[in-house]
Amino acid sequence: MPLVGTKEMFKKAYEGGYAIGAFNINNMEIVQGITEAAAELKSPVILQASAGARKYAKGPYLRHLVEAALEVNDIPVALHLDHGPDFETCKACIDDGFTSVMFDGSKYEFKENIKRTQEVVAYAHEHGVVVEAELGKLAGIEDDVKVAAHEAAYTQPEEVEEFVRETGVDSLAIAIGTSHGAFKFKPEQCTRNADGVLVPPELRFDILAEIEKKIPEFPIVLHRCGRHS
Repeated sequence: MPLVGTKEMFKKAYEGGYAIGAFNINNMEIVQGITEAAAELKSPVILQASAGARKYAKGPYLRHLVEAALEVNDIPVALHLDHGPDFETCKACIDDGFTSVMFDGSKYEFKENIKRTQEVVAYAHEHGVVVEAELGKLAGIEDDVKVAAHEAAYTQPEEVEEFVRETGVDSLAIAIGTSHGAFKFKPEQCTRNADGVLVPPELRFDILAEIEKKIPEFPIVLHRCGRHS
């Protein structure tokens, strides 16, 4: 089976009521482990490479590793750029054969994020590649993306409809208390449960519900829901 985009994946996921896992890769063993597990479960999967992984392994190597895995495992696989910081990085991945890219413009103001996302979407769609964007700031550290806890910002539900409409993106990463990369909450940011154990801030599922009302059946991405205290 050849590499695929995520549009049909997401459509089937909505119809079937399930989520699709996206896992970061940077070498052969990781690609093997993920795809063999996905094949055993007969599950579609998104294999994604960060900017750091591309510097380490190079885009063409990653693509060929994934293509080799597809010769062994007959499952739908998308090759995705994780947290693309600029148009140039997204373009390079598209030209390398990635089937999906994420442009992370969350560090920009709303209108500037729209403008820069539009540029990536235009080039990607011309080449049959799907685009994920981000609205709201996720706390954490991943490659060159560094957002302190006090700088994190929840996605505003009232902004998502305009953002999706104006950019033409295919999926949207939102911030509801999620985090990415290496991140630790400070004790003062946490609460204690009945046993006195520190518990990280709760995920804002109320915000997720409001966003789903604004963009029903539109693919929503949650980055790294796991927490560290």
